[in-house]
Amino acid sequence: MNKDTTTEAPRPTDNWAGYYEKIGKQHLAPLWEVMSELVTPQPASACRPHLWRYALAREVLMEAGGLITAKEAERRVLILENPGMPGQSRITTSLYGGLQLVLPGEVAPAHRHSQSALRFVMEGSGAHTTVGGEKTLMEVGDFVITPPLAWHDHVNDSDQPMIWLDGLDIPLVQFLDASFAERFDSDAQPVSRPLGDSQARYGANLLPVDHASGSVVSPIFNYPYARTREALEALRRDAAWDPCHGLKMRYVNPNDGGFAMPTIGTFMQLLPRGFETAAYRATDATVFVPVEGHGRTQIGDAIFAWGPQDIFVAPSWARISHSAEEDSTLFSFSDRPVQQKLGLWREERGDTAQRTT
Repeated sequence: MNKDTTTEAPRPTDNWAGYYEKIGKQHLAPLWEVMSELVTPQPASACRPHLWRYALAREVLMEAGGLITAKEAERRVLILENPGMPGQSRITTSLYGGLQLVLPGEVAPAHRHSQSALRFVMEGSGAHTTVGGEKTLMEVGDFVITPPLAWHDHVNDSDQPMIWLDGLDIPLVQFLDASFAERFDSDAQPVSRPLGDSQARYGANLLPVDHASGSVVSPIFNYPYARTREALEALRRDAAWDPCHGLKMRYVNPNDGGFAMPTIGTFMQLLPRGFETAAYRATDATVFVPVEGHGRTQIGDAIFAWGPQDIFVAPSWARISHSAEEDSTLFSFSDRPVQQKLGLWREERGDTAQRTT
């Protein structure tokens, strides 16, 4: 049966007003008045396509650096507000995005929270973040994880500003009413593991012989861009280009091969020069960040020309197609792991049938 399961609200009669007033006093409401808004034939998000020019965002972010210190702010961040959801601190319906600045000599104080966080480094070199007692250096294009309730602080002991994109599941955790947070008793936590420890233990296609972690978060918390780019370049030799994605890989948890984070899926794709993808849409609204190259992306009726470090968002079930003017790499993140766990994720590839996993 192909008929939509939702219908318009029935027309009220004269005697309904009194009935609605009566049931309202008992904190009851008629489903038939809102059924078509609650159960929609397809996603009906307030999320809108949008692109943030990095150069313009950087200018006002650096201005903030002269107004408030990293310590005063705790996190000096400009929120990327989706224009369809102003004032809600959301870049998509379920995810938060922001640009964070740590100036030379500054420390963003140690704290921890229930929310999962990713850092995607946009600018700078040599600063570090410490997560759960291990320090890692941050370079452009690196994808860094902060697991839920892991102590973390950021220190810029380089001579240049460090800027990265924060992606968190704040709206999702807020919806579930499961937020906890606390400050550490000093600005920087003690380092208890040597530099590169997690990469050596878990990032070389090896696991310690007695490793039996059931953690849903990857034990690797820094995925260096240099290594990711090398892998993409090696894979392109087979020229196995996906019509909708070019060459797209996902970051994984070596414990189980699943997503690196339980609530946020992270990806990197390569689009060769002149490549134009077939139209594609999926239920996971997605945030994209070009790392290299220039191109254009159509999202629904909107067309965005992009370059390195620009940020753009595609809403749920909006058709997307990319066109690369030169070899280009795009980092992206979405709530796909949650949707797949719940059996909700759906995609449509060009003119082919819808497919779920």
